[in-house]
Amino acid sequence: MADITRPRLEGSVAVRGGRRLGFASFGSPHGQPVVWMHGTPGARRQIPVEARAIADREGLRIIGVDRPGIGSSTPYLYQDLYEWTADLELLADALGLGSMRMIGLSGGGPYVLAAAAALPDRVKKVAVLGGVAPTVGDDAVGGGPMALAKALRPVLSAGRVPIGLTMTGLVRLVRPLASPALDLYAVMQPEGDKQLLARPEFKAMFLDDLVWGSRKQITAPLADLLLFTKDWGFRLADVHVPVLWWHGDADHIVPHRHGEHAVSRLPHATMITLEGESHLGGLGVAEEILQGLLSEPARRWPAPAS
Repeated sequence: MADITRPRLEGSVAVRGGRRLGFASFGSPHGQPVVWMHGTPGARRQIPVEARAIADREGLRIIGVDRPGIGSSTPYLYQDLYEWTADLELLADALGLGSMRMIGLSGGGPYVLAAAAALPDRVKKVAVLGGVAPTVGDDAVGGGPMALAKALRPVLSAGRVPIGLTMTGLVRLVRPLASPALDLYAVMQPEGDKQLLARPEFKAMFLDDLVWGSRKQITAPLADLLLFTKDWGFRLADVHVPVLWWHGDADHIVPHRHGEHAVSRLPHATMITLEGESHLGGLGVAEEILQGLLSEPARRWPAPAS
């Protein structure tokens, strides 16, 4: 039996301007594709073991993608979020993907919404898990930690390269202490995230993703913050494919009201509130999310054989 904890295929593909995007593929190499966009920070392996097991059992193909400046992806700052969809289309062509569904956790949320706006003939449905909402323009919502990022945008823009190099060096320095550092981080989180991070399979996933994602570079989080705090290049009203939005009502990083605001401005969106959960709550309900994303109408998968 295949080891579901490891990617079936992992590498990088050529995109515009001589750059490359890294990816990791789990489940069936010929299954229905689900492109999973990691959070901020994160990389291509930030996919729950439960989702990998479902992909293996149900013949799905889940593909995690490194954003520019993390893992195997060439550092690059897009003009806006909409521009990234040109790279996504090239990656999808290279991997032989036709139509696809997409999942975006936290900072991955704006990326899947951009893809849905730009590629409606290809992106059939998206799921957003505690996604970041716009901070400027008609769709903007204020407050939360993103308000601080917006205020610091001039500093981040001017110092993106040196700050990124410093972050990369620091992560390499503390990598041997990654496990106790993650334990310390978990202690300081709200109850929902604390419980999730205490589960061995989630801790292992985050540590594995950190090691592989940051071993060369870690400038992607800075690029994310710069893109989130400017015009996204599209409006939420431009997203005409179905959107399922999961959000913890105790989210301390992206407030629940940000999710409600975004859903109210999306033409075909449904809000699912995760009661008592905080920012990472969506990672703990992978089966529910995949069922909602792939089922038309809803179906129940059989329980795995004991």
